[in-house]
Amino acid sequence: MGDSPHRAHAKETIWRLAALAFAHPSEEFFDAVSTGQFHAAFSEAWSDTTGSALPKSPVSSDYKTFEAGYISAFLHGRGGKPTAALLAGDHEHILAGLTRPVFMLNVAAFYKHFGLQAATGDEGKNDEPDHLASMLELMAVLCHLEAGALAKGKDASGYRRAQRDFLCRYLGQTLETVAGLLRRRPVETLDPTIAALVQDIHAWAETQINELEVRVGPFRDPDAPQANAVPAEPAVQNLWG
Repeated sequence: MGDSPHRAHAKETIWRLAALAFAHPSEEFFDAVSTGQFHAAFSEAWSDTTGSALPKSPVSSDYKTFEAGYISAFLHGRGGKPTAALLAGDHEHILAGLTRPVFMLNVAAFYKHFGLQAATGDEGKNDEPDHLASMLELMAVLCHLEAGALAKGKDASGYRRAQRDFLCRYLGQTLETVAGLLRRRPVETLDPTIAALVQDIHAWAETQINELEVRVGPFRDPDAPQANAVPAEPAVQNLWG
């Protein structure tokens, strides 16, 4: 299963459904969660990837409660600040010494390399490329490309290196940070399905990093500050072709 297009598509499904879960909630998404459709689709892909079933969590009583929990946890909690911000660049340790503009250019370089651009949200503004939902969607695209390469009998290592690099530098750290913040300061109003998903996806991302490093080698951070160097330009990320 490790090299099958089917497993790569299952990974794509996990990332894509997780992206839906961490975007601002819609009534349609809440309906999918409350009716069990979301869990059924997610659990099937989870089983195909991990070999184990995913427990089903309770669901908020209605959409307003569902949305309010999301807002409290990720947008405007106590004191008007989120408990766990979903923007990677809002966390200083993820910036790793880079300025916010340089950090954002480096994140955007991943999207540009694969011919992607930020989607336009409901308010007519482009989604932030370092938002957790956007980054999860990028991972889904990379897994889709991996599956396509495998189906054609082509080398998928470039797409796997891109997954490894993006997970290690950006997405994995963001998931770890959000999961850790919510463990230390649980938000009682956050929907139990979303609360559980935060922890499950973080743990799964760690296994994905380990698997990818076995396949394509260890990650070396091109953004890491060099001795006596002041970062001024985004790192050139051309390791995936």
